[in-house]
Amino acid sequence: MNDELKYLLKHTAQRKHSRRAFMGRAAALGIGAGLANTMLASAVRAEGPVKGGTLKMGIGGGQSTDSLDPGLATNPATFNLLHSFGETLVEVEADGGLAMRVAEAVESSADAMTWMFQIRKGVEFHDGKTLTPDDVLATLQRHSNEESQSGALGIMEGIEAMRVDGDYVAVTLNTPNADLPYLMADYHLMIQPGGGMDDPDAGIGAGAYKVLQNEAGVRYTLEKHANYWDDSRGHYDGVELLVINDATARMAAAQSGQVHMANRVDPKVARLLDRAPGLSVKNVSGRGHYVFIMHCNTAPFDNNDLRLALKYAIDRDELVDKILQGYGSIGNDIPINSAYPLFSDHIEQRAYDPDKAAEHYRKSGHDGSPIIMRVADGAFPGAVDAAALFQQTATAAGIPLEIKREPNDGYWSEVWNVQPFCASYWGGRPVQDQMYSTAYLSTADWNDTRFFNDQFDNLVLSARAELDTAKRKGIYAEAASLLHNEGGLICPMFNDFVEAVSDDVQGWEANGGHEMMAGTAMTKTWIA
Repeated sequence: MNDELKYLLKHTAQRKHSRRAFMGRAAALGIGAGLANTMLASAVRAEGPVKGGTLKMGIGGGQSTDSLDPGLATNPATFNLLHSFGETLVEVEADGGLAMRVAEAVESSADAMTWMFQIRKGVEFHDGKTLTPDDVLATLQRHSNEESQSGALGIMEGIEAMRVDGDYVAVTLNTPNADLPYLMADYHLMIQPGGGMDDPDAGIGAGAYKVLQNEAGVRYTLEKHANYWDDSRGHYDGVELLVINDATARMAAAQSGQVHMANRVDPKVARLLDRAPGLSVKNVSGRGHYVFIMHCNTAPFDNNDLRLALKYAIDRDELVDKILQGYGSIGNDIPINSAYPLFSDHIEQRAYDPDKAAEHYRKSGHDGSPIIMRVADGAFPGAVDAAALFQQTATAAGIPLEIKREPNDGYWSEVWNVQPFCASYWGGRPVQDQMYSTAYLSTADWNDTRFFNDQFDNLVLSARAELDTAKRKGIYAEAASLLHNEGGLICPMFNDFVEAVSDDVQGWEANGGHEMMAGTAMTKTWIA
């Protein structure tokens, strides 16, 4: 490399010269664009995070009824927004370890019944108030209240008592739980002033950015929190989050440079998009899954033979091949896969079997009327096409499946967890207890399959209290079998998180915990 190019490379990494100037000179010297981009990326990483600029995100999965109340977050727009303005006690890192956030230390009694969270000093809310242990306690108490309708209610119900003890918040459980710190990483549990008791929708947190404009389902703008406590994050001056539910429009925004990153890239266009200049497609496997959910307490889905008929009537291999295009893996009607440390592969893979489907359908005694399944483009990428394939294979088994297409806006408030049969998705959770407690315990507010099974509940609670890893794995295997055979979940596939990211964005890391670097893309990345 000649001295001129070295000089230009260094100063471009430091933002003293434009990226265009560097790329132009590199081309003049016969250096290809791919190599030049690699050289520049390496130089930028060597210089470290660059402060400044505005990050623009294109997010599919938002609606006009969205709230800033962390407990009510249900979709990608609110998930990403919460991570921009909020902070939890702890955070699950890409390698599965725990990072300290509002808590600077976590201690446990020997029996894992009592947990002590030491609250970090010097953390300031966006309204200028100092975060205290009392705010943490009030936050946990609010999400423990059924009236809050919090998505974290299921994981809070194992707590017997909470109190402030000096700089600590002490949590005492009904039964031991070695996973409790992971549960406290749930994105609904963003710490709010006074716990958000008075105004949970105020959008005031302790995160890197504070909310300036809140146009639900359309646009959010945020600016850097001047007194943010963590210098290693929050590199942008501001963040603009645009809700772009139409997948074609979202990808066009990424390709044209209107946004720096976009979520939920349709696998059908991912490889083509990856060839676009100045843009890269990032994908990572994890715990996310695309599903069809039935309410087990609502006719005709209160008949297990009908539920089994539908489970055997879907061709999982076809959906993974045609919908995911290789960006994912097959599911087996449980929300757990090998990404979970205590996963057991003892359950035989359920395969498409039209004869078994027809047999269970006959045994169900269903009257032959159309079985309505609701779906929208925004349920998950390719959801409408997946429903059409499901309809075809169900028809081959003699099952009259009818698809009703719903609008994206309002889907997560009017269809999901309301209508008895619909398409949905889950981003997964760090540990099995959290996934089961959030969506499958009888008491969970987000039990979107209405699976009320005392035996299953007892198994999950028993696993929570078991500190022997081998025994715990066995208990989870038994619980999974129950859900597999009797639950209302049809889980045909586990999806990769696939995102389009501008080459100007640096600091990106693979994190299979959830989309957009498990929600940290706006706080950990920077623009070169």
